[in-house]
Amino acid sequence: MIGHLEGEILFKGEKYIILDVGGVGYKVFTNSSAKGLELKSKVKLWTHLNVKEDALDLYGFANKSELEFFELLISISGIGPKSALGVLALAPVDILKRAIGAGDTSYLTKVSGIGRKMSEKIVLELKDKMGYGKVSDGGEGLKEDADILDALLSLGYTQRDAREMIQKIPAEILGREKRLKEALKKPA
Repeated sequence: MIGHLEGEILFKGEKYIILDVGGVGYKVFTNSSAKGLELKSKVKLWTHLNVKEDALDLYGFANKSELEFFELLISISGIGPKSALGVLALAPVDILKRAIGAGDTSYLTKVSGIGRKMSEKIVLELKDKMGYGKVSDGGEGLKEDADILDALLSLGYTQRDAREMIQKIPAEILGREKRLKEALKKPA
């Protein structure tokens, strides 16, 4: 139905924005990739319209890969749009795909509302849908990021701030200690 919107941000809340498109204000729920957006700025969002009995909710994403991954997540029984946004807030899509390809269920349990069983279900169902066979690459990098997240949490950062700090670490920086130092240089 509504697959793409382009307009100006009128309001920016914690979990949504109001986007003015031709004089009509759309309430669009967003993930952490939209946090950098400024009021009165022009934006283009890929959207998903979620139809429920009592509401029509729009979910917006900065790029098509986030939208496609979101739609994969909500295709799993038991995962709703809010949980899917929580998963997308964890890390960039490529890291999430590596975690699923590596079968790393512990990585996904860091999302509020997703326990061990649901995490296993996500990995099991998405591994096939994304074309991963017996891939075991990337597990060490994911373990490092999970360790860095735990370290930042123990230093007193909130889970949201710690995740944002990890997302800002350049991919070319390798090694647990170097990645932690880089994360501490880029406060959320």
